[in-house]
Amino acid sequence: MSGVYEIFVNSDFCAAHCLEGHQGPCARVHGHNWGVTAFVQCRELGPSGMGLDFLEVKNALDQVLAPLDHADLNALPDLAGVSPTAEVLARFIYQALSTRLNGPGAHVAKVVVQETKGCGAAYWED
Repeated sequence: MSGVYEIFVNSDFCAAHCLEGHQGPCARVHGHNWGVTAFVQCRELGPSGMGLDFLEVKNALDQVLAPLDHADLNALPDLAGVSPTAEVLARFIYQALSTRLNGPGAHVAKVVVQETKGCGAAYWED
């Protein structure tokens, strides 16, 4: 069995949202300092000894997060029709990041979105 390398990069953004129809205070508009961790897997290392440069992953993640930063997530066209929960954001970020990074040598394995310290959601595809 061959091994797999997995790297990860952390980033964050600030944004507001509300969970319409939710029973509780989250139904009101409120904000979070969202934390995001992206995991990327590869099986081979390049000549530099890296599977994928952290900077490349960080730049791609920051590009995905830029439209979310200081936004009302409920008003974003990319999230129209869905409640912008941590789970939904993890899927959205995973899919957007995958289009930027997936290739023959590497693929996005998982994205974790932390809404508050100690609470978050992860998304990956089998």
